[in-house]
Amino acid sequence: MEKRKAANRFQRRRTLRLTDEEDERIARQAATAGISVSEYMRRLGGLLKHHFDVVKRTGNAATLAELDAALREVRRAIEALSEKQ
Repeated sequence: MEKRKAANRFQRRRTLRLTDEEDERIARQAATAGISVSEYMRRLGGLLKHHFDVVKRTGNAATLAELDAALREVRRAIEALSEKQ
């Protein structure tokens, strides 16, 4: 039943071209987070949307730099955790 709900919820599919290394890194990071690659990509998209919404709302270049630095740290942490597995 759970798979059926997911199939009904997501009605579109997109193709993304990646190098083998990029694909392996994304799969490893999703596994580290304990979620599917699809869910991992949706969460990354949500973070990016939030990032740009905050910048647009504040109109402050310093905010962009702060959010960019924070996202870089999150990415480094994810990569470090996925390398340990």
